[in-house]
Amino acid sequence: MFDIFLSPDAWVALLTLTFLEIVLGIDNIIFISIAAGKLEEKDRVKATNIGLVLAMLLRVGLLFGISLLTALNQPFLEIDTKWVQGNISGQAIILFLGGLFLLYKSTKEIHEKIEDKEHDAKAVASGQSKSLRAAIVQITVINIVFSFDSILTAIGMTNGISENPTDSLILMIVAVVISVLIMMLFANPVGEFVTNNPTIQILGLSFLILIGFMLTTEAAHLSELVIFGQSIGSIPKGYLYFSITFSLVVEFLNMNIRKEK
Repeated sequence: MFDIFLSPDAWVALLTLTFLEIVLGIDNIIFISIAAGKLEEKDRVKATNIGLVLAMLLRVGLLFGISLLTALNQPFLEIDTKWVQGNISGQAIILFLGGLFLLYKSTKEIHEKIEDKEHDAKAVASGQSKSLRAAIVQITVINIVFSFDSILTAIGMTNGISENPTDSLILMIVAVVISVLIMMLFANPVGEFVTNNPTIQILGLSFLILIGFMLTTEAAHLSELVIFGQSIGSIPKGYLYFSITFSLVVEFLNMNIRKEK
């Protein structure tokens, strides 16, 4: 059942995915804190912890649901025109729509973080409540909004690592649980680190653009799509891992240079 952890690719995917889940979860922590801001101190901590546990459970539940949908690999529609040929399956549609969602969401988030940094914070703050129950309801809604990009990122990072879908599901769940536990234990230090180094979040969102593109091409590959006589192949995960690792190394070097200055 846990043979997936014998694969080096699986460990690279797990580390990369855990990092991305933490980066994507920073906004979640910030908005949960805002939502619980008007509560008493003891209730604020309780609401934040409940919010993070809800985020974890919600993401695990969505992982099961979306993983079942991506298992629908039997073609139900055949396209055979002069310029385009292919066999469309439910799995391809889910991956394609997920890829488009990540491309849209990450581009929109980058725009807001550069042009309108307080957009989401204002929206959350406008619905603040002094009631613990009402705050938890608002936190749950926030978690739903922030879960989709997290789940689609997990699917994009683990898709194709193992022929057994259960292996990929285990890998995704482990990454989600580890990232949430890290955020619960080190919420303030992690939040301060990302706040003081906003380029880390921009990098994380840029990685989502890569993953979104990979999901759309994977959908075309699974559909055996041929456009103008050119078949679309699968993008090896190694390219993604190299791009992410290289970008992070460059950014950490830049951070050290800034500290020295």
